[in-house]
Amino acid sequence: MNILIIGAGGREHAIAQKVSESPHCVKLYIAPGNPGTAKCGQNIDFKVSDISRIKNFCLTNDISMVIVGPEGPLVDGITDAFRSEETRHIGIIGPDAYAAQLEGSKAFAKKFMQKYRIPTAAYLEVNQQNMAEGLSFLETLTPPFVLKADGLAAGKGVLIIADINEAKAELQAMLSGKFGQASTTVVIEEFLSGIEFSVFALTDGKDYVLLPEAKDYKRIGEGDTGLNTGGMGAISPVPFVDEALWQKVKDKIVKPTIDGLHHEKMDYTGFVFFGLIKVNNEPYVIEYNCRLGDPETEVVIPRIEDDLVVLFQAAINKKLSSQKLNITQQFAATVMMVSGGYPEDFEKNKVILGLNEVNGSMVYHAGTIEKDGQIVTAGGRVLAITTIHEDFRKAIAISLSNADKINFDGKYYRKDIGFDL
Repeated sequence: MNILIIGAGGREHAIAQKVSESPHCVKLYIAPGNPGTAKCGQNIDFKVSDISRIKNFCLTNDISMVIVGPEGPLVDGITDAFRSEETRHIGIIGPDAYAAQLEGSKAFAKKFMQKYRIPTAAYLEVNQQNMAEGLSFLETLTPPFVLKADGLAAGKGVLIIADINEAKAELQAMLSGKFGQASTTVVIEEFLSGIEFSVFALTDGKDYVLLPEAKDYKRIGEGDTGLNTGGMGAISPVPFVDEALWQKVKDKIVKPTIDGLHHEKMDYTGFVFFGLIKVNNEPYVIEYNCRLGDPETEVVIPRIEDDLVVLFQAAINKKLSSQKLNITQQFAATVMMVSGGYPEDFEKNKVILGLNEVNGSMVYHAGTIEKDGQIVTAGGRVLAITTIHEDFRKAIAISLSNADKINFDGKYYRKDIGFDL
């Protein structure tokens, strides 16, 4: 079959690499893709937001399956668009716009969790009308204080603040447009102290299969210091997730969530990302995403031993109950190379050298383009260097060694991925 992947990052490169290995994939397109995905299939220069153009391309090129990587098109309704008469025969991996609110609206997700008794932090939904109530709610919490923009804010809409006065000021700033439309509503949350990890399920709206868990590292600085980023590295599996914790995750979080999707009759064929935190050996949900995480995809997908296309087809055909995933027991570790200055202002168009010197790792392109025959930087997060090894420390060491061989002006990467394991 002919397959289209939508997106341009490391997540899409990892998915494209795996999909291209399937004997069921005849022709693979990636829109818009990057220089890494160009080695897996054919890049198509479309914006991920150009849904009508994507639909027309699928009809013209006999596309049978569409895999949506980023959250933006899902929240904007790309799946809804494909449910129309002329494209109903095309299978799509990704929920419709209503279901995508699990990621697109923090308030929607919190209400869903509350309804289905899924463990999460205490919270209050605040807007301009009940700001006074929000300021009072902050007074009842133990610092630090967690403020979340309700809508999508490119991974920058979550603030964790130690000082009550600063938290109150930031709440007012957010409601006044600090994150644009995304923060016209703010969710104030109780701070949960523990260790975070991520779990992923592929669901057909009723049944599901669990993918390997992962742990990513969000802070820019070593020792988990500094500003939040889109992710500076990841490891899978996670050593502290033992069988007892895994069972709690399945019983208290995953199953009630999927049952909730089914009960609500949500049009949900695709991934559910569970951002979790372990507090006193109990799992709590920090957030949902309606797609795979990045850079977690770069350690989760390489550990799957099965044909990804067969798995996606089972989800589309509502036959996931018959699927069983085979996962390598080896560790995967990825180190993210980023542009100097990220996650704040950074320069682009820096020539990348040394890619051909990498040995023993996979290099997933996250923010690169080809220009005048050279690969250059085009984003804050540039490359994800992933290594598979039976020892996670060795996997990290090999990824770091290869990151050292790759050079571009201002390059930066954390050398302590996995430090807390």
